[in-house]
Amino acid sequence: MRITLIGGGGFRTPYIYHELLRDDEPLADELVLFDTDEDRLRAIGAVLAGYSTGHLLPRVTTTTDLPTALRGADVVLTAVRVGGLAHRAADERIASSLGLIGQETTGAGGIAYAIRTVPVMVEYARRIAEFAPRALVVNFTNPAGIITEAMRSVLGDRVVGVCDTPSSLVRRVAEALGVDPATHRPDYIGLNHLGWLRAYRSATGEDLLPGLIADDARLSELEESKVFGARWIRALGAVPNEYLHYYYDAREARDGIRDDAPTRGESLIESQGRLFEALKKHPEEGSRLWLDAVRQRNATYMADARDGTLREQSGDDDSVFAEGYAGVALDLVRAMRRGSGATMILNVANGTTISGLPADAVVEVTAVVDGAGIAPLSTAAPTQHQLGLLQQVKSVERLAIQAAMTGDREAAFAAFAGHPLVDSLRVAERLLAAYEEQIPEFAHVFDGR
Repeated sequence: MRITLIGGGGFRTPYIYHELLRDDEPLADELVLFDTDEDRLRAIGAVLAGYSTGHLLPRVTTTTDLPTALRGADVVLTAVRVGGLAHRAADERIASSLGLIGQETTGAGGIAYAIRTVPVMVEYARRIAEFAPRALVVNFTNPAGIITEAMRSVLGDRVVGVCDTPSSLVRRVAEALGVDPATHRPDYIGLNHLGWLRAYRSATGEDLLPGLIADDARLSELEESKVFGARWIRALGAVPNEYLHYYYDAREARDGIRDDAPTRGESLIESQGRLFEALKKHPEEGSRLWLDAVRQRNATYMADARDGTLREQSGDDDSVFAEGYAGVALDLVRAMRRGSGATMILNVANGTTISGLPADAVVEVTAVVDGAGIAPLSTAAPTQHQLGLLQQVKSVERLAIQAAMTGDREAAFAAFAGHPLVDSLRVAERLLAAYEEQIPEFAHVFDGR
């Protein structure tokens, strides 16, 4: 099997390579890394070289030519950051400067990120359709739900979106319960970075989640309890995705971001800049340098939701790879290509899964994956609280896609104005103007329109 990664010079590429090494019987014969930045491809190649001994390995090739990367691909993974970390930092800083939450995928920053990214990813979808017409396409590019929905306009059911946040939530719940996640099934519904685990059922159908929610000791062990508190989890009767922190604790989330402190994107610019400079000077130490950078990145992930405390981590190298998009994506590929069944949480077309949302809307739900494809599981209707938030945010997502694909400024304004984390029409106008002024790729969407 030939797997192609669009965005192969990215920081997360070693996760994918390491995940491919898990199989005694190799999943792929070749991993093709495509990127427009040859220097980053070379640096990431140095990291991968540290894992390339004593194992049956996929052959790794790199290229800056997209048709070459795509021809013959059985699976295409897309992990692209349009504008790089500099524009992520601008997404966050502009929102923060106007008194809003500065987050890359949620709220104003997520809308700006989507609008400049959708046209690029739809063009990649067209090239994939041309040069790899039978390939399964797995999208990591954020905001994953919006981008997957836009790419479906070209690729249809051949593209599926993945995110590691829901699967990490389920894994933590299984650990708190002391059960094997392979024998239990989650009932999870939502949109990317906005969802709830509503039940966790054993093979006999027993829902174990109410017992966990009612147990002070076990619930306190759960990361989400530290973020939301046991009282709110019990009021919901469900465990929220950690990104709902920005909705449920919006004031605290905004107050926790000091104007004189670097945004998450600004911090990553500094840390990744150091990493890639070190890789140029010491390529022979690539794997160690990358692991050190990952540990620092993971420790500070969403620290604002935990009052600034660092996330606990194991000292074991393998624990670095225990979570992540790569595991979700390649488990999906294994299940489909080998015909083995798997229950996963994926970004797919809604169909009739969540009542109250359009059939062609991309949602993040529990699905069964096997050789026949991906089948979202039927589920109970969302609560009024859940549906209201889902409908409002899905409306915003679709306006962002409309703005990105047509260059319609009024759709972009409506997307900013309609988001529950943007609290003023005048601020929405200022957001649109500021993103156009400061981010060329965003302004380019509206050129000549």
